[in-house]
Amino acid sequence: MPNLKKITLIVAGASLFATGAVAATKQFPMVGGAEMYPTKTIVENAVNSKDHTTLVAAVKAAGLVETLSGPGPFTVFAPTNAAFAKLPAGTVDTLVKPENKAMLTSILTYHVVPGKMSAKMLAADAAKHGGKATLTTVQGEQLTVTKGPGGSWWVGDAKGGKAKITIADVNQSNGVIHVIDGVLMP
Repeated sequence: MPNLKKITLIVAGASLFATGAVAATKQFPMVGGAEMYPTKTIVENAVNSKDHTTLVAAVKAAGLVETLSGPGPFTVFAPTNAAFAKLPAGTVDTLVKPENKAMLTSILTYHVVPGKMSAKMLAADAAKHGGKATLTTVQGEQLTVTKGPGGSWWVGDAKGGKAKITIADVNQSNGVIHVIDGVLMP
């Protein structure tokens, strides 16, 4: 009988360890093949996402690294590389030129809302306002958030363009990121 108890304890210990290991791997959301840590800033996490290299390069070119590394909080609608690739050919290369810094800054800050707005908060705001949440960006103009077919959430820009939120609620130490599949235009 004593050996049976030891075997039971070892199996139970292994089971607990395995459960703990599984929980640890699901603790942080994955974006662009990298874990996004809630203890890191928006910029510290974004530089590790292979899906956001264009956004990171644009943030650097616009001189916004320090701002988005600051205390915030910010809500960032973060376009992927594929989203930037949907723009007309040459657009990104033109925007990151020093002479176009003001335009680039305007576009990037149009993707940033002051405060931390979780998906739940956006949905509640939309429900209170006839299905549409209206957000004022750091750039000064407005975005709209609406629920689309199939329950997906969309962010609309001033020109009538829309981007789907593909990954919501990626918490950061200074805000939250919602990954989107399009670039929003003021």
